[in-house]
Amino acid sequence: MVDETHPTSPGRNPDGKPPGTLADPAMLDKIDRLFACNVGDYIDLPQVVVVGDQSSGKSSVLEGLTNLPFPRDSGLCTKFVTKITFRRSPMTRIAITIIPAKNSSTEHVEHVRGWAKADLRSLDEKTFADIMKEVHTVMGLSEQVDGMTPPTFSDDVLSLEVCGPKQEHLSIIDVPGIFKKRTQGLTSKADIQMVKSMVLGYMKNPRSVMLTVIPANVDIVTQEILEMAEEVDPDGQRTLGVLTKPDLVDKGAEKTIVDLIEGRRHRLALGWLLVRNPGQQELTDPMTDRHALEKSFFSHEQPWNSLDKEKVGIPALQVRVRVILAEHIRRDFPKVTLELNKELKRCKNLLSDLGPKRDTPADQSKYLIDIATRFQENVALALTARYWGNDIFDQDPSLRLATAVVLRNNVFATTVEKCGHTFCFKPQSATDSEAKPEADGSKPDEERLFHTRASKSNGDIEDLIRENEELPVPEGDDILGWLTNVYDSSRGFEIGTFDSSLLALTWKKQSQKWDSIALGYISDVIAMTHTFVTDLLRHVCPDERIRTGLSSLLMDGLMERYKKALTQVEFVLEVERCGNPMTLNHYFNDNLEKCRQERMRKTMSTKSFDGGSHGTVVLLDAIMENHPMSNMEHIVQDLHDILQSYYKVARKRFVDTICMQAVDHHLISGQGTPIKLFSPAFVAAMSPEQLDEVAGEDPRQRHKRKQLQKEVQDLEAGKKILI
Repeated sequence: MVDETHPTSPGRNPDGKPPGTLADPAMLDKIDRLFACNVGDYIDLPQVVVVGDQSSGKSSVLEGLTNLPFPRDSGLCTKFVTKITFRRSPMTRIAITIIPAKNSSTEHVEHVRGWAKADLRSLDEKTFADIMKEVHTVMGLSEQVDGMTPPTFSDDVLSLEVCGPKQEHLSIIDVPGIFKKRTQGLTSKADIQMVKSMVLGYMKNPRSVMLTVIPANVDIVTQEILEMAEEVDPDGQRTLGVLTKPDLVDKGAEKTIVDLIEGRRHRLALGWLLVRNPGQQELTDPMTDRHALEKSFFSHEQPWNSLDKEKVGIPALQVRVRVILAEHIRRDFPKVTLELNKELKRCKNLLSDLGPKRDTPADQSKYLIDIATRFQENVALALTARYWGNDIFDQDPSLRLATAVVLRNNVFATTVEKCGHTFCFKPQSATDSEAKPEADGSKPDEERLFHTRASKSNGDIEDLIRENEELPVPEGDDILGWLTNVYDSSRGFEIGTFDSSLLALTWKKQSQKWDSIALGYISDVIAMTHTFVTDLLRHVCPDERIRTGLSSLLMDGLMERYKKALTQVEFVLEVERCGNPMTLNHYFNDNLEKCRQERMRKTMSTKSFDGGSHGTVVLLDAIMENHPMSNMEHIVQDLHDILQSYYKVARKRFVDTICMQAVDHHLISGQGTPIKLFSPAFVAAMSPEQLDEVAGEDPRQRHKRKQLQKEVQDLEAGKKILI
């Protein structure tokens, strides 16, 4: 039974005196309390873990270290992790509780937390055995449930806390022993892997010190537990080798063990220790004193009596374990604090991303309204180009909508001006943008074409918008020849003039590229707008499931608004190109007069002379001379001038109308634009069914929220411990 007066109580030197203070007891206590509130499930805590196979003598070593009478019944062997903590306290007491596994059901958590043994004054072998039977039952390792065979091992943790005025701080974790062969009716192949995985989980903790228990009477090279230790700790910085059963070592093989203990073979940074456990016959004798037997063995048996006394025996192991644990805690304690705060911040951020609980339509509506409000706040920033208002505009250039649209407007206007006409007009002045360019037959084919689209389409709207087209750049085809052919093939009985329908006919031909250019332009702006909506939604709503639901719900409304913009472009095209050419703009008359004056100036320039102070002079007789130009040529020239003058006025009107009505009103600034669809008003109009479908939490998310809430709760409790 636990004895406060025993000279080899945990943490005492072989002479029975407690060692000097190795670490702040308060610091050691805090680490244990962190384990108790499950912080060890989330961050790595300093700990000592006893590992070995089932026949290594691990349980006997643990009994010697802790002075606890662990049951020797094979049915009560270690089937779960046991955490044993000793601490100094004015009152002598023993408390036994069960810490539920991390992913346990609510029912199981309540069940195991409802069991406890508190305020025990002592713990003899029979009492301990009875308690262990209860623990097996509580963990569900004893009885069949609904005809199902109970599991052999549990992920729950048994916690034993031993307090007393003479106890020295020590904390040890015992894990089930690994094994290679299954026992019929008791263990299976799956159990072999489960136990190995469980043990590795504790060994992989970079702050775990591993007490690797290995029998001295076997070849250590073949020991799986040592291979596992080398796998997770290749440099041996946190592996303490513990050899057992020196009394069973074959004659002649002792030197191998001595070389290990003295560091000449298989060196470990923490070294090797040798202990002697009681044999089976000695265990059955109630008068056996394991400590006296061990002390006698290492004092008289050769070659063991020649070994350093600090490397043999349970008392030496107790001191060594306590020193190592204290050093690790002192070294890693600041890191534990930092990691706890970091993990707590991460969990809170994840919980914040999930938003508040959304079990009712009111909760769901409030959650979506908050998202919609943030969405519209960023829309306002994007439309006014106040990109400094949110970092997302630096992170995602596609959100700079105002800038993108303005740039595309300029490209549209330039494209219509430079490439929108079919034939180049005869130049009337040096500034005519539609005038015939200088011939350049050396241009490659790609420079003789232009594209109607400037951006890629979003897959969601590919069926709605126009594909990119390649159209020829006007290269100065003979417009007068074309007009002559049109007039010649369409003339009626007019005398000295042309029918008004001829202007409509030539106008439609001359502006035929406007359809593709305008539809390409509106398609680009629709694509920009849709990308803006989807990208901004991604920023304000990180939850992919909710974002997908919102996108699906918004899509019909978005498509309707995109179609309105396209319809407006088609309407303007029909009005401008298919109706009667019409304008009340006085610039038409001004342009026409300039055309006629410029032609007259060119005609008279050959008959002019310098009139000195009067400038360039043309004689009236020269003006009255007969010019060699037929009536048809006069009509064609007049048709050319009227078409050119009207084209300039109509082009500017067309560009402005498309930009203002189709783009700005229907896509950007109007009340019914796509970017203003997702708003608090939109959410308020959603039905309870829609709210639940979009914002209701699915079982997976509810489980995630519950896990995060538990982790935050545990870490918050841990943070209070560290303060």
